[in-house]
Amino acid sequence: MGRSGDMIVNIMRLPDGPALPEGVELKRAMALDRRRILQFIRENFSDGWANEAETALAGCPSRCIIAVKDEQVVGFACWDATAKGFFGPIGVTEDCRGTGVGTALLLRTLEHMRCDGYAYAVIGWVDDAVRFYEKTIGAVFIPGGEPQNSVYSQMICKV
Repeated sequence: MGRSGDMIVNIMRLPDGPALPEGVELKRAMALDRRRILQFIRENFSDGWANEAETALAGCPSRCIIAVKDEQVVGFACWDATAKGFFGPIGVTEDCRGTGVGTALLLRTLEHMRCDGYAYAVIGWVDDAVRFYEKTIGAVFIPGGEPQNSVYSQMICKV
């Protein structure tokens, strides 16, 4: 694994999103689907990500976008969950990776952030997806944004 830490991106001009695979649609998550969404995140990703998503889902309207196929959640992305101005977490099922679903979720979420008044988005604690964010939206690492210096240093478990 290479470098990890917080990244930042200017969201004033975003690229066009990819076409979604047939049968996949993006929706703003609704409180009525909260349990299903959190269960999906816990089963496919982690409790930590589910906790962050729970915060995003508590907003009205929610700050969570979901990808749905055949009435099943196949991906999600959140904003303002860890801290104000933060994008993430984001996750897509293995069978939907490489199909444009993750890119579409990223761009739709950043569009919502821009509509909320943000000019920049912080992408928190990036490690495995560095190339994805660099290539897709031109994100760069924040100097001094390593997890131990970031908002994540406030977690119970030290990073």
